[in-house]
Amino acid sequence: MIIPRLALQSLRNRSLTAVLTVLGIAISVMLLLGVEKVRTGARQSFADTISGTDLIVGARSGSLQLLLYSVFRIGNATNNVTWKSYQDIAEQPDVDWIVPISLGDSHRGFRVLGTTPEYFARYKYRRGQPLAFAAGAQFNDLFDVVIGADVATALGYKVGDRVVVAHGVGSVSFVEHEDKPFRVSGILAKTGTPVDKTLHVSLEAIEAIHVDWQNGMPAPGESVSADDVRKMQLAPKAITAAFVGLKSKLATFRMQRAINDYSEEPLSAIIPGAALQELWGLVSTAETALSIISAMVVATALLGMVTTILTSLNERRREMAILRSVGARPTTILGLLVVEGTLLTLAGVILGTLLLYISLYALRPVIDRAYGLDVNIGLPSTSDLTILAAIVLAGVVASVLPALRAYRLSVADGMMIRT
Repeated sequence: MIIPRLALQSLRNRSLTAVLTVLGIAISVMLLLGVEKVRTGARQSFADTISGTDLIVGARSGSLQLLLYSVFRIGNATNNVTWKSYQDIAEQPDVDWIVPISLGDSHRGFRVLGTTPEYFARYKYRRGQPLAFAAGAQFNDLFDVVIGADVATALGYKVGDRVVVAHGVGSVSFVEHEDKPFRVSGILAKTGTPVDKTLHVSLEAIEAIHVDWQNGMPAPGESVSADDVRKMQLAPKAITAAFVGLKSKLATFRMQRAINDYSEEPLSAIIPGAALQELWGLVSTAETALSIISAMVVATALLGMVTTILTSLNERRREMAILRSVGARPTTILGLLVVEGTLLTLAGVILGTLLLYISLYALRPVIDRAYGLDVNIGLPSTSDLTILAAIVLAGVVASVLPALRAYRLSVADGMMIRT
């Protein structure tokens, strides 16, 4: 116990240097674990973009393309799905529920999605959490629109405001459905998913705004007013995709194969979870780069600790010589420096971990609200503990270099007064 006691006394005598070294290690540990927490939270939030949906059905295409345009509103469908095919799928005995979606229009850079009222009950995210309304309610009138939280924030909309939908999905459109404006009936609560950046209308509304259009342009001389269109039959002819819930998970692959082999038209059915993992694999390079940068920061902090100990050795030559003169062996000096380095690293790891959890506890609601990341504040995982143990071990190894140098100092060299 004499070596740890000597190490503590030595560090106490150099308290300012010790505190700064501990803070450097703590901040680097906090950064490394923080990146790991954010990475895990991002992965989980990414996987939880859509939850409780067993299959996504669309026109024949790649699984990632179908996932991107149906869930993330990125890109466009290769083709539509006819309403008859949608009804055939809905009538399958394995299908518990099915929600159609129709894309193709926008409003000031935000996508417009046509669907049914069941969408608000069936769409789940973040491990089964349902959509909730921050204000208003779902659409009841033909020209009602429900907007996401980001749309409301970015454009300053509130319930009752007028919205004009544009044809196409560009951020700027020169062709708008000005003769059939919508009214904001509800604003969804923040979800951290693409729902926040989407305007939701009924499928009938999508048909209504295009009833007097041909080939993507208003038909000359065939303008139909909003009042007249309300009297028309507005059954959809086609949709972009559909979310499907099955009665049993065991039927997932059977139903997927049946849809992929559908003879009436070429369709694709994908499992959202599998497609999300495939997509995450394509973008995981960024998280690897962040982990490498964080590890380099920790290495820099440990290098700083070694530099500090080495620099202080010249000032401690007399201290080492006195210890040797009263009977301390060279191995004692070596052990003293190693224990000092270990204590500094251990203190930095503990302080960094505490600072991280305090910061997460304080900032978690802000991160969730601003970025939609659900950062877990549970106890350190096995991976976290492994990282912390590796840092402590690295600190022990790093402290061996200055310890070996002190080990080689002789009593005569230590007592010598240099001029």
